[in-house]
Amino acid sequence: MKKVAFLLANDFEDSEMQKPYDAIKADGHETVIIGLKKGEQLTGKNKTITYTADASIDEVKADQFDAVVIPGGSSPENLRLNKQIQQFVKDMDSQGKPISAICHGPQILISAGLAKGKTLTCYPPLKDDLINAGANYVDQEVAVDGNYVTSRTPADEPAFIRETLNKLRTPVSQP
Repeated sequence: MKKVAFLLANDFEDSEMQKPYDAIKADGHETVIIGLKKGEQLTGKNKTITYTADASIDEVKADQFDAVVIPGGSSPENLRLNKQIQQFVKDMDSQGKPISAICHGPQILISAGLAKGKTLTCYPPLKDDLINAGANYVDQEVAVDGNYVTSRTPADEPAFIRETLNKLRTPVSQP
């Protein structure tokens, strides 16, 4: 089975972390929560769930993982300017590995310079940010473009999870 990184900081959207995380684990994959500091307690913005960072971004490399999931809420805003977070997603992309981002998650893709030329979706108020970063924005429950899976809101979680699991079940092809 696959090893999946979850990039997480405080104030993530509770369900956008919990539901994909639980579904990926239930599908038999290994999950690793990566934060800015190993062992840090990370709490969702709705305070319904807390996770502990299994590793810090400075102790992991993209080649240790098969995919990355970026939950939304304020978590991506708290991570997007970290150069190691940016490099991690760039390396995942250069290795052709699945990158799934929901809600505000594409903010990390924008900061890493990965949105240009991609068909992506996001939380509707970020539409202009994606367009300004050179992405082809689509307003739909899930957008799949190559190794990218993006969705808009918690209402889109079933489609987001379905397409993320499809990517995990498909062999990675090098770009």
